[in-house]
Amino acid sequence: MSHCKTLLAASIFAGLCLSGALHAQDQTQNTTTNAGVGAITQNQQDTAQTHGANASNASNAKQLATVTVTGIRASLQASMDTKRNADAIVDAITAEDIGKFPATNVAEALAQVPGVTLDRSIPGTQRVSIDGMDPSLNVSLLDGHPVAQAIWLFGDNPNRGFNYSLLPAEILGQLEIIKSPEARIVEGSLGGTVLMHTVQPLDVASGTLSGSFGVNYNDMVGSQRLNGSVFYSWHNSDKTFGVDVSAQHYELFTSREGMENYGYSSVATVNAAAVKAGNNVIQNEINAGLIKPSDQIPNELSAANFQQTEKRNSLLVNLQYRPNQSFESTLSLMYMKDGLNNVNQSMYPWATNQPAGITSLTEGPNGIIVGGSSVGKPCYNTTTCTSTASTFADNYARQSMVTTKGADWKGTYFGDGWRLAADLGVSSSRNPMTSFVKEIYYGGGFNWNIYNGVQFTDPSTANNPNYWADNGWGGNEETILYKARDTYGQLDFSKDFAGFVNEVLVGARYASHWESQVENAFTGPQQLTLNQIGYGGLTNLSGLSDLGLTNSFITHVQTSGLDAIKNAVLSTPGFGQAKDANVYFDNTWAVQQQNSAAYLQANFGNDDVHGNLGIRFVHTQFTSSGYNIPGDCAAADTFDCNFPTGYGWVTSKTSFNNWLPAFNIAWNITQNFILRGAASETVAYAPYNQLAPYFEANDTVLTATGGNPNLKPYRSVNVDASAEWYFNPDSVFAASVFYKDVLNYIVNAATTQTRVNGSWTIPGYLQSEGNAQVAAGLCTAAGICQYDVTAPINGGRAKVKGATLSYQQAFRDSGFGLRANYTYSDGSTRSGGWLPYNSKNAYNIGPYFEKGPYSASVSYNYRSAYLAGGYVAGAPSTYVDGFKELDASAGYQFSKNLSVTLDMLNLLNSKYYAYLGSKTQLSEEYVTGRQFMLEAHFKF
Repeated sequence: MSHCKTLLAASIFAGLCLSGALHAQDQTQNTTTNAGVGAITQNQQDTAQTHGANASNASNAKQLATVTVTGIRASLQASMDTKRNADAIVDAITAEDIGKFPATNVAEALAQVPGVTLDRSIPGTQRVSIDGMDPSLNVSLLDGHPVAQAIWLFGDNPNRGFNYSLLPAEILGQLEIIKSPEARIVEGSLGGTVLMHTVQPLDVASGTLSGSFGVNYNDMVGSQRLNGSVFYSWHNSDKTFGVDVSAQHYELFTSREGMENYGYSSVATVNAAAVKAGNNVIQNEINAGLIKPSDQIPNELSAANFQQTEKRNSLLVNLQYRPNQSFESTLSLMYMKDGLNNVNQSMYPWATNQPAGITSLTEGPNGIIVGGSSVGKPCYNTTTCTSTASTFADNYARQSMVTTKGADWKGTYFGDGWRLAADLGVSSSRNPMTSFVKEIYYGGGFNWNIYNGVQFTDPSTANNPNYWADNGWGGNEETILYKARDTYGQLDFSKDFAGFVNEVLVGARYASHWESQVENAFTGPQQLTLNQIGYGGLTNLSGLSDLGLTNSFITHVQTSGLDAIKNAVLSTPGFGQAKDANVYFDNTWAVQQQNSAAYLQANFGNDDVHGNLGIRFVHTQFTSSGYNIPGDCAAADTFDCNFPTGYGWVTSKTSFNNWLPAFNIAWNITQNFILRGAASETVAYAPYNQLAPYFEANDTVLTATGGNPNLKPYRSVNVDASAEWYFNPDSVFAASVFYKDVLNYIVNAATTQTRVNGSWTIPGYLQSEGNAQVAAGLCTAAGICQYDVTAPINGGRAKVKGATLSYQQAFRDSGFGLRANYTYSDGSTRSGGWLPYNSKNAYNIGPYFEKGPYSASVSYNYRSAYLAGGYVAGAPSTYVDGFKELDASAGYQFSKNLSVTLDMLNLLNSKYYAYLGSKTQLSEEYVTGRQFMLEAHFKF
């Protein structure tokens, strides 16, 4: 399913009243068996018992009594009890876990769970892997239902992985990670299903008022932002009707600074262009044996600076009606606007763009050219500079505003030993994103190496704005209207029985997800000098200093920001009339997924054993639409095109049927020692854009990515087992093993395709890039170019096998405690390739202290190298080096009504390093700075 990061932030905010970041009082905990499809709350279960429902014994553990959580130790015990009483293999986090351990978002909180790893390519973690699986192969549900999610970053690849980073961590009541499926749980996950639980108005004391206010600060950018939230809940004296309202204003300034490289070219290719231009330096080095024709040269080492200010405002209203013990109804209404404007500057001296200026190359390990130099002549105050050295600075100003709306209704009727539950809902998310770009140019010489970046040979001239200007291409404006919509309905019936089989559940569900994108590019902005665009002074990128990069990368010219870039593009007289047809045709698509499912599940148990057995049937239909354009239309780059049969807007449909059995069993070997086993078959689905017939190209570096409407679902056979020893009331040692045999694993295949360069007819493109591509032999004079294209295919089998160890203990009454976990995951495709986002080793160590009004905790996380996505469209996937993070949290409780917390993340300011093939083949490296969040919490 696709889930909206911003909508969920609003919809779960009601949980803040129970936690206040430090405390969760009188909170109802839901166990695994009453979460997900047809979720039945604790109060509903209590009501069912009064109608003669067969009460479960301790071993069956269908119900978990109301728990009062007042501190770290009690919170960890509540999480442990959820795990202990579950039928499936489950891990849990309660409100205190999230609020008192170092975490500013839900993703950081999930990092405390064994088997969970985070990808930190963008500040504020986005992607969460479970048991070594790609984040897109997990499912996240809010109280049992999906929520639509529009992408927030211009040019980002849509994926099914939920962006937890935009959820404030302290607002959840409880979070469960189900690792072994049950038949009643929504399909779509190979890794794990994350269930996020909220609390309804009738579960909270009437008149509850709570909230928080605080400040976020990042030491790398030296900027702070204010946050605030408030929650109010009321119900009548009979507790038959209640309403709560929550509102939040959230701001966060994030920055990512580093060095990027946009691919590699062979020495042979660059040398051919250099010789053609009359430069024999490279040939002479080849002849002398100093370098080899097969060596790879970095195309562009770029000083990268991404800055974003998020401003989110949300409102949630929950209404709950329980007129008697036989019926309950809940309606949730949500609205949110999330502004995510950002500026991304990439300054890259480009040696391979002008081979005529290369004066030296230096070979390093593994056939990588690690250094070189180029000569050139800077041009003063002109937009028509000609030089043998080229440095470009791309300045992207991106406007992003995600608007999300949702309504969810649940109703449950309790009979005499049976229950009937219904859930209906709709959510929509849209983002009309806009990107403005100005690409300024400098012609002076430079020296470079892959370890430290680029140093201009004349820094004073390079740092003079009078020598920077558009050069041939004046930039453009691109717009993307991205929409996502979920509609769903489900009906669940359960009947209690006396005997070993104590409950039978049956249900049906229909869900439709629509996702679409319409992209336009407006061309022809006038060429301007940097001073005309708006000179913003010199950069002071302290993060690049942390990486040991050159002075020219740390301090160089920049524009004065988003408004300057935007206004420079829009200031052209008559701008907005010329649109690029190829951009529209290649990047406009729509995909609808319709799932119809039915399940049957039997829960069983006695004093020694409990579990469930069931089967789920799923019929899935995909409808994929996009443009198929004849070659002559693409070459002309025109909307005035007559489409023959089979061209134009085309639609294809595919459908699949899957039977998904699931079995879970738990043996109570002793009162405190439990063995579990599980076997299941699961399906998951490719990201929506991969199912669309689209072609997204980067015409500058001649890479592209495409879709494939014929992709089959992922299908996996899974076996899980665990052993858990609860050696005292708040301590546990657990070990688990997992094995996944993925019968269809979708992989990206790289091909070379001859296509028309869609930018060839854009004014100024030939001068700035096209002529260099022709000189390098990559394109013909007519703009027919060789693209490296990556597209998904049905890749055959893959396997994942692994194990986890977890330990949790409070050390008597000292106030000290420890929790730690380790995960081993070995995954590979049939051909032996790495599985995306699978780290072989990962661990977390988290000591804590809590006594009296004081609390403190530390968390150290590590994950080994893994495969991640490429940086630009169609770029090859990158390997991310092992990553470590040290976080800490401290709190003080002034009274039962007031407390403060300080969260400190990334205290080591760890480097995110990605590479191709070998570690000497740089792709990108970043730092994001240390983040501090100081908050005061109140509750009355």
